[in-house]
Amino acid sequence: MAQSTDTDEGDDGFPPEKRLEAPNHRLIEAGIATIPDMETLRDCVAYENAHQNRTPILKRLERKAAELREAEDEE
Repeated sequence: MAQSTDTDEGDDGFPPEKRLEAPNHRLIEAGIATIPDMETLRDCVAYENAHQNRTPILKRLERKAAELREAEDEE
């Protein structure tokens, strides 16, 4: 998590709305797969809880959190 950011949208400028409100499931999966850090993941979870609260998306975000934690542990 040593990445610096100039915006509140993470280092890639891709906010939760764009990651989670894509027109099809594959694009949502790609948006989740490219989450770079826990801060961005937390923003996505908060957005999903506040707007759609879709269980499959929240479960996918949970799996992504586990992947990020595992990657942090390996560093």
